[in-house]
Amino acid sequence: MKKLDSKTGLVITAGGGGASKTGIKNAVHFLDLQLVGEHQYSATLLHSHDTDTRATMNMAVGDGVLAAGQDGTCCLMRFQHSAEKERGKAAAKDGRSSVQQGSTRRRAGKGDRGGQDGAAASGDKSELKDETAQISVTGLAEVQSDLNPQDPLQKVVRFSPDLSLLLTGGTDGHVRVWEFPSLKKKFDFRAHEGEIEDLDLSPGKKHLVTVGRDFACSVWSGDQLAVSLKWNETVPQMDEKTYRYMACRFGKVEDQKDALRLYTVQIPHKRDRRPPPCYLTKWDGKSFLPMLTAPCGTEVISSLAVSDSGTFLGLGTVTGSVAIYIAFSLQKLYYVQESHGIVVTDLAFLPDSLRGRNIKGNNETAMLSVAVDSRCQVHAVSNRRSFPIWLVLFCCGLIVVGVVLLLQYLFPGFI
Repeated sequence: MKKLDSKTGLVITAGGGGASKTGIKNAVHFLDLQLVGEHQYSATLLHSHDTDTRATMNMAVGDGVLAAGQDGTCCLMRFQHSAEKERGKAAAKDGRSSVQQGSTRRRAGKGDRGGQDGAAASGDKSELKDETAQISVTGLAEVQSDLNPQDPLQKVVRFSPDLSLLLTGGTDGHVRVWEFPSLKKKFDFRAHEGEIEDLDLSPGKKHLVTVGRDFACSVWSGDQLAVSLKWNETVPQMDEKTYRYMACRFGKVEDQKDALRLYTVQIPHKRDRRPPPCYLTKWDGKSFLPMLTAPCGTEVISSLAVSDSGTFLGLGTVTGSVAIYIAFSLQKLYYVQESHGIVVTDLAFLPDSLRGRNIKGNNETAMLSVAVDSRCQVHAVSNRRSFPIWLVLFCCGLIVVGVVLLLQYLFPGFI
């Protein structure tokens, strides 16, 4: 998983091989992302936090707190990012500008999960950046977020936009809403018959939308069902059980302060030799009536993201492809086939600026993607050329005058 913390400017990635000892370390990585040139990016590993035998499969970030889904629990950790005060002294001492030696930090072991600064594995030590920042991680709390008796697994976690609530969903089909930071349970209700795939809360906390493997996408007011969405009604002759919902996200509407949109992704329930297309649907975020449905390719969608402005949608696929769509028209703007070559597990758009730094560069938008191949990529869309309206009208006027003069020349007395 990967999140972008707009407050500190950190890119936070997490994952691992779990308890199966696959050789992939269970850890949370904190990286500093920099724009180096007009279209190039550089990421420096600042800190690697060991999560012992548990891999983080989903997470949410808010105000210096990380909520990590590990097995059937939600682990909350506080992280702090601070600039080193004696940067000049450190540089003068060893004469090296940015590389921290492996002996200067101690790797957090199993008995040190609470918050000691730890280094990455030996292969990553040369990338740790000492002069820019220090990261400390402290364990806050842990709650049981999934009660599946066979194989408990939290599948999704979200903070409310105002960070007053923490929401979790898992394989037992229950949505659990916790008051934050007290972690007092506010709601616990069965939202779906099967696993919960995704959930999102509207900016005003008025509506909660959940997606399950039971073909349902439900809108809740508190713990009461408000409406069940029926995307197939927008497509003639579409059988209800042919597709299932995969993801849901609320998004703003550019230049419309009070408007809100909901975006959902529908994928085929069964795969055929000739795979049918997946679909994107845009809904009115208040009435929850469908506004537009469009196909988005035959590759099965695995992840969805919405830019902060609500202008762009990001899609990742199980085959590793990455695409960016225009939210207004649901038209494809950017596409790289098999950019990762394996399942894209998470996406995040870069904001216009991070801590006063222009991180987007001279691009219309930029998006981070992460996949099972343990790689994080940046996808940038250059600014599309546009012309002022007065210039377009002026050119049209010249064309009209030219046509009239040509007709007058060919047919004297035309005017």
